Amino acid sequence: MRSDRTTAARRGRGWWLAGAALGALAALALSGCAPAAAPAEGAAAPGRPGAAAESRPAGAPASELRALRGLVRIDGSSTVFPISEAMAEEFQKATGGNVRVTVGISGTGGGFKKFCNDETDVSDASRPILEVEIQTCLERGIQFIELPVAFDGLSVVVSPRNTFVDCMTVSELRRMWEPAAQGVVTRWSQVRPGWPDRPFRLYGPGPDSGTFDYFTDAINGREKASRGDYTASEDDNVLVQGVSNDPDALGYFGYAYYVENQNRLKLVKIDAERGGGCVEPSPETIQNGTYQPLSRPLFIYVKLAALERPEVREFVRFYLDPRNATTLIRQVGYVPFPEQYYQLGLQRLEAKQVGTVFSGHTTEGVSLDDLFARQPALPR
Repeated sequence: MRSDRTTAARRGRGWWLAGAALGALAALALSGCAPAAAPAEGAAAPGRPGAAAESRPAGAPASELRALRGLVRIDGSSTVFPISEAMAEEFQKATGGNVRVTVGISGTGGGFKKFCNDETDVSDASRPILEVEIQTCLERGIQFIELPVAFDGLSVVVSPRNTFVDCMTVSELRRMWEPAAQGVVTRWSQVRPGWPDRPFRLYGPGPDSGTFDYFTDAINGREKASRGDYTASEDDNVLVQGVSNDPDALGYFGYAYYVENQNRLKLVKIDAERGGGCVEPSPETIQNGTYQPLSRPLFIYVKLAALERPEVREFVRFYLDPRNATTLIRQVGYVPFPEQYYQLGLQRLEAKQVGTVFSGHTTEGVSLDDLFARQPALPR
């Protein structure tokens, strides 16, 4: 039994560790990790790895899982969607199809709207919950637990038919995407002298997307500050299609969507202009801090009241079980944490530590220790 999903979702499917000790731990956990290739005929597709079907959630034997009944409702980030879809499918198998898990895509912002309106149990998010969203939830009596689940490196891509773009600086990306560029910077030659005097076309997430929030903050210096004359979609597969078919297109989205479509896309290296030169996103560069400023953590937010229902509680435990997380997250194209951080997430879940470790806005350069060592809290 497959998870229900939106029509767009039916067409398809990091953050960095600061400090040498954390880097060593992550390298150990990710040894042998490489971008996923297209599955061979008969192999499990990304998001549906058969190897994880026998894995069990922490503390719940298979017999207890099969005794569960009910519905788990998830919505939100298209970036986190491949992870939640994979978890949903494997959890449904583990419950013998007795629990139905629906996974929708409405963007991080759209997902929080549904979450705070008590329409969902779990919200997928590619950025931390914002202050206005926290206040909306609290006004409606919704308390939540914030659970980081994986690393992502936002990927800037062009068509393989583009022969001149291999690396771009943050300044060049800003020149293309800042609000002042709208209707003014429209040709490649305006971005870098020597590039063709041809118009470019841009593709990116819509304003309800956490990926949009993170990219605009990291590149343009302020969340939601972006030119508006680009093709926007909450469905990353639409962006993939647009960029892959146009030699003068450029777009950005989560790393897993590049991994799944790498035969149709060309990855652009990014120069953060901090002395490190051009760096391509990969599991290694995302986790060791060299791919900046577009590496970030991914989250799920769980409604406290929903955890009173056994099917929701056991699904979230399944999601955070290191045996499931390290396998499924890697197979869908993202970068899992070292195992001990999933144990810390489980401890946060069991202790029902509500709130966020952030201050209600997107934050760059936060380490895993920052994510898990801080005590979550709600604003007073």
